[in-house]
Amino acid sequence: MAFDLDGTLIDSRRDLADSANEMLASYGAPPLADEAIVRMVGAGAAQLVARALDAAHVSAPVDEALVRFLAMYDRRLIHYTRPYDGVPEMLERLDEAQLAMALVTNKPLEQSIHILEAFDLLKYFRWRIGGDGPWPRKPAPDGLQSVMREASAENSATLLVGDSAVDLQTGRNAGVRICLARYGFGFADIAAGALAGDEVIVDSPVEIPDAVRS
Repeated sequence: MAFDLDGTLIDSRRDLADSANEMLASYGAPPLADEAIVRMVGAGAAQLVARALDAAHVSAPVDEALVRFLAMYDRRLIHYTRPYDGVPEMLERLDEAQLAMALVTNKPLEQSIHILEAFDLLKYFRWRIGGDGPWPRKPAPDGLQSVMREASAENSATLLVGDSAVDLQTGRNAGVRICLARYGFGFADIAAGALAGDEVIVDSPVEIPDAVRS
């Protein structure tokens, strides 16, 4: 069983938006609306930075701006970020059921680990795949498939839980079952026509254990 992080386990909207706007301010640009920045999240930090620069009409090298953004985000990883209500209890239930769990996120791994450690959630994830590791970022299935090989997990026995179009496509590319978190901030950008009808959709983390059994 694999989980996305932002928008699935944690609500990180404000810290991401504040960091992106601080990065833009360092180039003399005005801030973007928080919700505009949130819609840029999902494909990794470099893509977030590139999209923010483009939206703010800032002509700066993405690599340079990415270094600034990551440093600024490091200072506020958990200022406002919190697990969604019910996430700790949900993970505990799955752990008690002896389900092997993995984290598969496009967020840099060190930042992901720091956040999960802060809320005592890292212990639930036997495998941790970040967006800056050896595998291509989601929606490429490589990171998830590497976990499946290590776990000797069949496609039909693997469930990917995420909130965004990126997660939906990742699950399809990997050929696994998909659970989408409608409560997550990425769900709003999933086009209705993108859903095949075989996805499990939940409105709260507490519903996820039942999705595993369905």
